[in-house]
Amino acid sequence: MYSAKYSASEITQDDMLFLASPLTFDPSVVELFLALSSGASILVVPNTVKMMPVELSAALFRHHHVTVLQATPTLLRRFGSHIIRSAVLSANSSLRVLALGGEAFPVLNLLKSWKHKKNKTSIFNLYGITEVSSWATCYKIPEEVFSADLRTDLPIPLGSPLLGTKVEVRDTNGSAVLEGEGQIFIGGEERICFLDDEITVPLGTMRETGDFVRVQNSKLFFLGRKDNQIKRHGKRFNIECLQQAAEDLCQVEACSVTWYQQEKLILFIVPKDDLEERETLKELQKRLPAYAVPDELVLIKALPLTSHGKVDISELNKTYQNHLNSRRRDSKLSGAEELWERLQYLWKSALGVLDDSTRISKDAVFVYSGGDSLKALRFYDEIEMLVGKAVPGLLEVILSHSIEEVYRHILKILFPDENQLMNYDSVMKRKLSGNSGENFHGKCIKLKSERGLEVASGLIPFIAVSRGNNFFSMDFNKSFMQPHNTVQVGVEVLQQPSFLHLVTPSIMKSHVQGYETEKILTVMNKASKPNCCSVQQIHAESSDVTMAELALGIRWKSNTRKCVDASPLIVIPSKEVSASVYVGSHSHAMQAIDLNLGEIKWEKNLGDRIESSACISKCGNFIVVGCYDGLVYVLQSSDGEIHWTFVTEDAVKSSAVVDSSSGLVYIGSHDEHVYALDIYKKACIWKLHCEGGAVFSSPCLSSFPHHLYVATLRGLLLAVNPVTGNKIWKSFLGKPLFSSPHCNEKYICVGCVDGNLYCYNHSGEKVWQFSTNGPVFSSPCISSLTKQEIFFGSHDRFIYCCNMEGNLLWKFEVTSSVYGTPFVFQSDNLKNKIFLAAVSTDGKVWILNAKSGTAEGVDKLPGEVFSSPVVWGTKLVVGCRNDYVYCLDLYITGKKKS
Repeated sequence: MYSAKYSASEITQDDMLFLASPLTFDPSVVELFLALSSGASILVVPNTVKMMPVELSAALFRHHHVTVLQATPTLLRRFGSHIIRSAVLSANSSLRVLALGGEAFPVLNLLKSWKHKKNKTSIFNLYGITEVSSWATCYKIPEEVFSADLRTDLPIPLGSPLLGTKVEVRDTNGSAVLEGEGQIFIGGEERICFLDDEITVPLGTMRETGDFVRVQNSKLFFLGRKDNQIKRHGKRFNIECLQQAAEDLCQVEACSVTWYQQEKLILFIVPKDDLEERETLKELQKRLPAYAVPDELVLIKALPLTSHGKVDISELNKTYQNHLNSRRRDSKLSGAEELWERLQYLWKSALGVLDDSTRISKDAVFVYSGGDSLKALRFYDEIEMLVGKAVPGLLEVILSHSIEEVYRHILKILFPDENQLMNYDSVMKRKLSGNSGENFHGKCIKLKSERGLEVASGLIPFIAVSRGNNFFSMDFNKSFMQPHNTVQVGVEVLQQPSFLHLVTPSIMKSHVQGYETEKILTVMNKASKPNCCSVQQIHAESSDVTMAELALGIRWKSNTRKCVDASPLIVIPSKEVSASVYVGSHSHAMQAIDLNLGEIKWEKNLGDRIESSACISKCGNFIVVGCYDGLVYVLQSSDGEIHWTFVTEDAVKSSAVVDSSSGLVYIGSHDEHVYALDIYKKACIWKLHCEGGAVFSSPCLSSFPHHLYVATLRGLLLAVNPVTGNKIWKSFLGKPLFSSPHCNEKYICVGCVDGNLYCYNHSGEKVWQFSTNGPVFSSPCISSLTKQEIFFGSHDRFIYCCNMEGNLLWKFEVTSSVYGTPFVFQSDNLKNKIFLAAVSTDGKVWILNAKSGTAEGVDKLPGEVFSSPVVWGTKLVVGCRNDYVYCLDLYITGKKKS
């Protein structure tokens, strides 16, 4: 089998083979059996010698004259270019065969620089996987490619299959690829390998390799590993392309690439002579698309190796962490002028702009220049590393203000004297736009054009559904006096958490008979038992059903003209009025869309970009939504007309929450305050300063105990009295909190950009924390449908399910980072199974089995997704950055959509 590999140079008893691979690495079998089958000698050296390139070179080529060397490209590079040229591939080298495998083959230009013109060594490119007996293909590099007049950017093919080996290339649908890109599958009638607990393997089994290739003129060219595919700046690519481009540079001895914490693309270089980092970056920019240019170069003395001779990525990541720590210690700024220059460089780097000639306007705002929350966090980290200290309030300024104001904010802390000399004013308050024709009265605005609205008396019951399984239900048929004497309420269920002790299953069922095709029942063991979870869609006890894959199809899409990062609100009234979807866009437009038909009921342009998700008022007549212009808008739900606006002092990205007992609306702002608003009296009841931290996420309301939980970008979790606005307790988590807190009757959970999900009890004691490998922007979803398990996503590309003790029940890997909040649902039309809907930022919509974490269905939207999905019945609604909001129908495969 293996003799085919070296057909041009048969192994004989005169050969000396080097046992380069440890016995735990499958290529060692090749080395051992080649020697045993041919009578050749095999050289074994101590591991300590392998770690010393000079000593190893002397043992192999001066003392024992090795003729056959099989190694990974990284192991070969450990010799260094000088030893490779003077010994391994010198004019009089003893080496007849050099076989490189286990990693991507070196670029031809590098190989050519190593090989002496008179060297006669035959060089082979080997490819294979452990699952199919090590090597599977082989390609001998023709001698003519080393000639001086041949192009050096030609790719090296993987070669032909070995005897008894079958190689196929398939696309994502499993179809054969004859030209183009696809994944390699390897197998054969006789080449069988048993994996894990396999007892039998059918003849002809083809194994998925996880490697992607390009098929061109019947030749296979390696593109990269599946697990080395990343999405950056909206483009998907293999990081091997960066490594190959860097290897082609004359100043690079060896290199490797890591996707550090799924956030930064780091190129590690073993340099030749004097390597200028800035010039190297410029050269890479010429050779690579912008999305493949590294965030940073790190110079190292040698590449760390695993015991198998491959690059040790974990060690490289540790090296980079040490590099960051060292840079933080050594960082010094000479003054304000250098700060401005460095700040511009970091700004460009965070946004993927490396062109020195690109001018940054002083008025440029990070989020309007292509930035998002994650990029802003990187920019924030780089600035604090640059200045060598914490800069309070910095992240909030980055997210809402210009680069000049970011500069002023830093300058104010670092160089107060220079700040005065440069005659800069203190940081300006954010200017509010679009307020012409308005009279200001304290913090409230009364529009001159405002109609005199009174809360309607003929109210109808409704159910409102929003992200994270927040359900809000009202029935106005029973007499129940409210504090503001404007509405009469009989049965009520709070948005988060809920007063389920007021509801019995029979009462709730009687109130929802008029709702379209969906049904809703409350989950209770006892009618009198309080339950602080959101009300869920519950149906009859499900029986065991056959596994069936879910399909997703577009029911409708609505064009909002710019990105939709806000999450939808679905309001389902009685059968006389159709259900509505309320969602805002970066285009300033707020839309009300018919859930079934996708028709726009009304559209209202607000003063600026909308990222806040809407919430419904207690009476159902109004929706409340925050805006980048610093206003909280109260719009009439029937036609979008403005009922009232409330002014804060900065952008409002937080989503409001309503207390159904009092009707008060709670919302945060980037002005570092959280507000309690009475939208009926058009008054601010109280406001609370959150100790310097902007409130990005949505507050969370608990009924037992009656607490309001607020998370800030300064890393503060606050418990507040919803009636008085007084602080009850606080906990400092140390890193920004973009995630909204979510609670049940026992605990409050919130995600943090330090990669942890934190759990507190209502007294403010930390109960546990669960660690992921990436920042957690996703808000946790706690659902009583699944015994109150916690679902959330992370930027490490996993969706997690934990129990209330913080133990992992399952995790599911998706294809990109997860920003949005998952949603648990159940439907008669979907066999009563309990599902989890989640989205990854690459636009994939995932439907998972909520109990097992297995995939039941997936679809792809044509844009990035930072919105959270909301499900009602078999309809899933979510926003997309291609300017549309989508409604997807969910149905069992083979079952016709209704």
